[in-house]
Amino acid sequence: MMTDWRKRFQDNEIAPVYVIGAGISGCVIAERVSTLFGRRVVLFEKRSFVGGNSRAEIDPETGIEIHRYGSHIFHTTNEKVWNYIRKFTEFNYYRHRVMIRSGGHVFSMPIDLKTINDFYGTQYSPDEARLFLASEIRKAGIATPKNLEERAVSLVGRGLYKRLIRGYTAKQWGRDPKTLPESIINRLPVRYSYDDAYFGTAWQGIPAKGFGAMFDALLANPLIEVRTGVDYFAVRDAIPKNAIIFYTGMIDELFDFCYGQLEWRSLRFETETIPIRDYQGTSVMNYGDPTVPFTRIHEFKHYHPEWKKSYEESKTVICREYPVPWKSGRDAYYPVNSDLNQQRFSLYQTEVARNPSLIVCGRLGSYNYLDMDAAVANALKLFDS
Repeated sequence: MMTDWRKRFQDNEIAPVYVIGAGISGCVIAERVSTLFGRRVVLFEKRSFVGGNSRAEIDPETGIEIHRYGSHIFHTTNEKVWNYIRKFTEFNYYRHRVMIRSGGHVFSMPIDLKTINDFYGTQYSPDEARLFLASEIRKAGIATPKNLEERAVSLVGRGLYKRLIRGYTAKQWGRDPKTLPESIINRLPVRYSYDDAYFGTAWQGIPAKGFGAMFDALLANPLIEVRTGVDYFAVRDAIPKNAIIFYTGMIDELFDFCYGQLEWRSLRFETETIPIRDYQGTSVMNYGDPTVPFTRIHEFKHYHPEWKKSYEESKTVICREYPVPWKSGRDAYYPVNSDLNQQRFSLYQTEVARNPSLIVCGRLGSYNYLDMDAAVANALKLFDS
């Protein structure tokens, strides 16, 4: 059955349209409303810029594109999403690879045949590695995992877990993995080959002219009015009562936290320009040792090796990423999917259902961690006939 807001569009009513939040979900929604329906859209964003956590800017000193909130790589297996986003940008041929430093060594992540052989000092073939890891898992003797640690050990054995997963996970969530639900780590990819590509997706890359240019193109329709530096909650009483509102912010805040706050993890970033050509030889280096306070270092020039001038510059820009507890005023990144939080989220969803002119979506609205392609796919789904 057609939702009420779509029927109002088709009936060509004069209801004004507001989109709250200019992350990738909000920008795609604004583009679709203006393009498909020829309707004026007002887009509110409380930050001073559009793009949300995918925001990237060109550093004037080095010419390097800096991702303000950690590395973002567009990758997808969804052909519809890929064809849609390429209307607004071309992509370079970057392929993401991640390494992890732990115990004085560097390993490939996700775990592949090289990781296994480097870690155990072996030269296993794929079949030999598969049999060896199966024996390590049997030795652990965990038939029914009851927490994240037990789940991870049941997938890769104790040795790889202790060195490559435990410390990183404890830092990421700020808790001992034994106290975390096993559902957080439902699977750990293990490849019995030397394929070290981080994403096993057909399409991936970085926007050829940068993420900033991509968002500018998404919002280029003159029917879209972008208002940055505007907090929706400061102005919502002035919004017409008959408005159709697409809300991509925090769902609990929308209802004044009446059922309690949903829990999140947050991040803190420290960016530094260093007078050397190449700091770590890769775009992302994870740090598994618990004594290192950050989880990873991003080196942004590696995303655009085709930008010869900035790539060969004798300076580089790095960013250390520190997980921190979320509290009001900080950006929310990772939902803490406990039973209590899911119960609260369900109650907030019932509140949304009572208002047919309110559509709550996006990462914050759905209380779900979404990669960029999933955010695009969910936004496009709103407009599928």
